[in-house]
Amino acid sequence: MTGQEQEPDTARTFKDMMRVPVQFYRTIGEDIYAHRSTSAWRSLLLKVYLYGGFINFNLLVIGELVFFYKSIQDFETVRLAIAVAPCIGFSLVSDFKQFAMAYYKGTLVRLLDELEEMHPKTLERQRAYRMPDFERTMKRVISIFTFLCLAYTTTFSFYPALKASVKFNLLGYETFDRNFGFLIWFPFDATSSNLVYWIVYWDIAHGAYLAGIAFLCADLLLIVVITQICMHFDYVSRRLEEHPCEPGRDRENIEFLVWIVRYHNKCLTLCEHVNNLYSFSLLLNFLMASMQICFIAFQVTESTVEVIIIYCIFLMTSMVQVFLVCYYGDTLIATSLRVGDAAYNQRWFQCSKTYCQMLKMLIMRSQRPASIRPPTFPPISLVTYMKVISMSYQFFALLRTTYNAN
Repeated sequence: MTGQEQEPDTARTFKDMMRVPVQFYRTIGEDIYAHRSTSAWRSLLLKVYLYGGFINFNLLVIGELVFFYKSIQDFETVRLAIAVAPCIGFSLVSDFKQFAMAYYKGTLVRLLDELEEMHPKTLERQRAYRMPDFERTMKRVISIFTFLCLAYTTTFSFYPALKASVKFNLLGYETFDRNFGFLIWFPFDATSSNLVYWIVYWDIAHGAYLAGIAFLCADLLLIVVITQICMHFDYVSRRLEEHPCEPGRDRENIEFLVWIVRYHNKCLTLCEHVNNLYSFSLLLNFLMASMQICFIAFQVTESTVEVIIIYCIFLMTSMVQVFLVCYYGDTLIATSLRVGDAAYNQRWFQCSKTYCQMLKMLIMRSQRPASIRPPTFPPISLVTYMKVISMSYQFFALLRTTYNAN
């Protein structure tokens, strides 16, 4: 085998493409395909697990907010407020993403059903759609982002216990430090005994895992969906470019173009479903990401080596997450614009006036590219990423100057 990866020998179903987000979602009780479930008891248990997990998680978020409020009352503890701020931002975004998924569940089901219907079913068709190329890139992106997101939640959750265990069991320290990975206020002494400590510790760990999965899977779902839509736009473009437009076959040419226009319209409808599902959550995501990156960067420049390492993982996760959303938004714009270029590159001058008029309408429609559009934001692209990073740096410079002045 050469450096290229071997193509699959069997056709990949749409559920194969969806496997990673679907399986991760189920670990927190969210079943995307609950409407197809044949077991009412299983669906009920998953819902109870999901709702119970989010009730617990939001109680922990309230504890973080109380801790933040108490910390900003005194300048001596402001650094603790800055340390907990990015975690609060991450938690709120996770909460809102899950809320959006629940609120727009009907739109999500419709989107996935339509994508599954359009999915090429045979291996020959999938090769015609260049699906293996799209899937290969998608898998690499998913692997990297999943690793970073789980590395962040795992490090924050288990580093304090691992550090205390090493000091107590291997280095001979007399006491076991009962610390938590997240700064949370409790209305009781959570370190009063080993039993209370470990119950609270695993409760926090589960809350962190739930937040990480809710945050991760919404973006993994977006990546899978946009990959599929881009694949369909690419197929439309190549079919347009490859169509011979032979003179004297006007009926066949018009039938072909009618099919293309309908197919193109389906792709645009899918993009509208994506916007309905993600627009508000991405708006909050970008606003919070600017603040998160600012506070994390401040922690990196003002902390000890071990804290710097932990927060560097958090920083990388936040920056990669914003980049991926912007990258796929940019790719969606580019692939949808390519449809108009492909239509113009045809030998349309050999066809009838009716065909040329229809082609002109297709080109005019493709000049308004498909895109992800959060409210009050321009369409998401790599330019958006630069703006978010620039905004984060401005917040960071202001915070650093204000902190040093005091």
